[in-house]
Amino acid sequence: MNIDGMEIERKFLIAMPDKATLERAHSSEIVQTYLKGEKGTTERVRKRSADGESVYTHTVKRRISAMRRQEDERGISCAEYEELLRRADPKRRNVHKTRYCLSYEGQLFEIDVYPFWKDRAIMEIELDSEQREVALPPFIKVIKEVTEDGRYTNAALAKEVPAT
Repeated sequence: MNIDGMEIERKFLIAMPDKATLERAHSSEIVQTYLKGEKGTTERVRKRSADGESVYTHTVKRRISAMRRQEDERGISCAEYEELLRRADPKRRNVHKTRYCLSYEGQLFEIDVYPFWKDRAIMEIELDSEQREVALPPFIKVIKEVTEDGRYTNAALAKEVPAT
């Protein structure tokens, strides 16, 4: 949960959920483009589309700990999005994914399905504290927690083609 610009989340590498699980979740298509920015920060723009509508955001993140980041995010216009794309980092590719939002036990999980993986996906949950317990959905097969593994950030996935 983003409280006072602070983002706390846990992230899991999961086996690709079955079709029935994904069909009961709300989905959107996301394209993230990483921008050239200040050292020590990650800056991106995102286009999120669902039901024929698109929403654009600009985000700057600074890592504080494995679970905690300072996050400054704001909605932007399509024109501003197009302008910011001029600062795209040429060393990173766009990250395309389908995001499925799934509720379980009063918690909201986001499952990101990437076109380069057929057998796995990433599931994350935003929290209001680092100590908060998470009830994982039993119908999701968790391979491992990757909260502290930088290889599974979208910024890292934008740098190289992940192994399949």
